[in-house]
Amino acid sequence: MTHPQIQLNWEDPATGEQREPTLSAPIAFGREFARLPAELQGQRVARMLLNSNEVSRYHALIEWEEYQLVVIDQGSINGVFINGQQQKRSVLTNGDTLQIGPYMMTVMFGVNATNQATSPPSMIHFNPNTNIPDPGLPPVPATPLSSNFPPPAFQAELVAVQALHATGLPVDECDYLAVGAGLGSFVWVDLLRISGVPADKIIALGLEAEPYARYKRLCLNSQIPLNERLRSNSDSCPDNIWGWPSYALREAGRDFSKGHLNSASKYLWQVFSEPTFAETYTPRAGNVFDSIDREVKRIGWNQIYRYGRIRAIRKTDDGRYCVAYSRSPGNYAFIVSRYLHLATGYPAIQFLPDLQAYREKYQDFKSVVNAYEAHDHVYQQLEQQGGTVLIRGRGIVASRIIQRIYEARKQNPDITVLHLMRSPKPQGNKFQKAQRQVKNHYEFQPFNWPKACWGGELRVMLEQASPDERQRLLADWGGTTTADRHDWQQMTDQGLNEGWYQITFGEVTDVERDTQNSTMTHIQGKSFGVMKLAADFIVDATGLDAKVEASPLLEDIVKHYNLPLNYLGRFVVTNNFELPEMRNGKGQMYASGAITLGGPYAAVDSFLGLQYSALVAVDGLAASRAPGVHRLNTVSSFGQWLKWVFNQSP
Repeated sequence: MTHPQIQLNWEDPATGEQREPTLSAPIAFGREFARLPAELQGQRVARMLLNSNEVSRYHALIEWEEYQLVVIDQGSINGVFINGQQQKRSVLTNGDTLQIGPYMMTVMFGVNATNQATSPPSMIHFNPNTNIPDPGLPPVPATPLSSNFPPPAFQAELVAVQALHATGLPVDECDYLAVGAGLGSFVWVDLLRISGVPADKIIALGLEAEPYARYKRLCLNSQIPLNERLRSNSDSCPDNIWGWPSYALREAGRDFSKGHLNSASKYLWQVFSEPTFAETYTPRAGNVFDSIDREVKRIGWNQIYRYGRIRAIRKTDDGRYCVAYSRSPGNYAFIVSRYLHLATGYPAIQFLPDLQAYREKYQDFKSVVNAYEAHDHVYQQLEQQGGTVLIRGRGIVASRIIQRIYEARKQNPDITVLHLMRSPKPQGNKFQKAQRQVKNHYEFQPFNWPKACWGGELRVMLEQASPDERQRLLADWGGTTTADRHDWQQMTDQGLNEGWYQITFGEVTDVERDTQNSTMTHIQGKSFGVMKLAADFIVDATGLDAKVEASPLLEDIVKHYNLPLNYLGRFVVTNNFELPEMRNGKGQMYASGAITLGGPYAAVDSFLGLQYSALVAVDGLAASRAPGVHRLNTVSSFGQWLKWVFNQSP
């Protein structure tokens, strides 16, 4: 007898990225490839490696017993949970939720599993000319190399600098080149300036002069206005590596000067007593951007920044790096530098395949949107006409969308929210004795990683770990959560009690348009079979994509130099964030941000994570006697801090 294949669907607990393997039973789950029991010896057994300390070496087994699919706990320490209930042995039905350690899987088998497994991953790419999410771009990125530029010399492993000059195109040189010119580049450049490097020795190459431009746009698109608070710490200040005075002190000082004593005292109390006695303080978006503007002027960023679309990066034959870029259509140039820093940010937005299929079929970019696209029209129509919104995803962005709809309901109470989740969330990630809080199937903690990941014992633990151990640790700590904010919890509680907010679980089989031009989402669940959810709008809040393959530029570097990638599809970097395979004589290449997740640091795309990666990278430059870089000591650091306080050039 031939049994149907089984599809397991889950979000990676470390990154929120979707996993959808399709397998044939028996399936063995474990932390390592442990020896199987005698009755399974000689059989073809599919093995699922779940790299977490919460998972036992041989944790569980799924197999067919006649016509039933059964999961069996193999004496694991932390147990097996089916639909939130711990079971030693249980029959699995289509749509059940299987929890092994931090992995929450939906089990699908039969026709639906086979159909879903063929769905390709989807993404919305940032337009390379405008740096704005563009749903019209093709789902597969094109190669950055055209037939005319860069020249044939770029096919070599080491490009001859003489060949660059022979093209007749402009060739500029600098000591330090920051590729991306976003927040990651800005923090690295800021630290170089503080460490003694003159502005005329540095170039930052990118598409927008404001280093926070893309980040600000994504905040605004995902309904975080300038007066709203970001998910960041008080002393994680991109404009101030010392972290003091923190955002809380600055905001308290401003309010105190205006006579607002209550609010000033509140901010000081928050940072003194968080998170035990008060909610964690987070800065306002507008305050963050204003502070960066001040530092932009202080370090001479406008002299450092240069507009350009980067086409390719190569090693040169004299121990440096060359970047080929276009300054405008048909206007090409090169920059040659000894030290290069990659901070290209997120190249794309994750977009659910069924929603991508809907948009391609109906060419409807108004009803089905991504939370990171500009979609203010959704809330404008809701405030005017009311309606129903279906939300997909349950992380930080989904919470912010719900808050925006909550505010819209004050203008028009005839608004309903359907929150579609793949499976219930009965318990949160745990590590050693700590476990995250779960309420209404949301997993809460103040930041997306445990706070010790930034500068405490968990940071040291990850730095010292092997690649396999890092995979286990990141899975146990978990990265995708909702901020532990009481106002968000109160909104969902109120919505559930009043009935305008509803949570539904199930697997999406199809999304179509009905005769009333509403979206119709077909879902299948364990208890109800097939259900249809009608909505005026669907908002995809499943996040951003930082895999190297999503960026034509980064993918080209990987293929040209055969660079290794880690298990998340990101760059393999050393503990000081250098790409060791790209070392070229004295030339060094560093990276930071989400393209390094899975390496020595967990919170790589946070403000403090960008600062930490820049700090250890510049320390590496100082150790290699890079020109102009002086390692900060107590005296020099205090002197530079005083210059920052009085807004003087470094």
